[in-house]
Amino acid sequence: MAVQGERRLQILQTLAGMLEAPEAEKITTAALAARLQVSEAALYRHFASKAQMYDGLIEFIEQSLFGLINRIVAGQDDDQRKLEALLAVLLGFAGKNPGMTRVLTGDALVHENVRLQARINQMLDRIEATLRQVLRIAAVQGDATADPAAAANLLLCHVIGRWQLFVRSGFRRSPDQDFALQWPMLSRACCGRNGA
Repeated sequence: MAVQGERRLQILQTLAGMLEAPEAEKITTAALAARLQVSEAALYRHFASKAQMYDGLIEFIEQSLFGLINRIVAGQDDDQRKLEALLAVLLGFAGKNPGMTRVLTGDALVHENVRLQARINQMLDRIEATLRQVLRIAAVQGDATADPAAAANLLLCHVIGRWQLFVRSGFRRSPDQDFALQWPMLSRACCGRNGA
């Protein structure tokens, strides 16, 4: 059973690697099988469909991001630093995982099952809900003046925009480029503070 799990992981890693090509087109199971030097039938012994492979990537993204997000939310007392750390993690994850960023932006899912994009949308809703909750707590403590829902949406839009720019630039423009300069502006807009 461990061998099957290892093969599934190898398939997902290869798929993610193929997504890292800046000019990547739609990835076919034939191209994936060729990269792995196996038959397409061998792929289907591990995954029922290509959509299931993308599900595996999305599951990895969710587990990775929410593991980090939950640690930040539980471990940081200062809401300003918590928000800054959350955005830094979202941008940093993308920078380290360009192929996964194509999944997060939906770029890799354009010709795939619409259910996959719905799953990404749910994940983005969860991230926005987390930002909103942190901002609500900051507002109650007098550390934020903006509407928590509007501010959380602004922060998420910034993150998604940086992810999009990263993908559209062929992974040349890092998602966290100039974040240290942009955070004080975002913090002022969302919380009425300098963010320092």
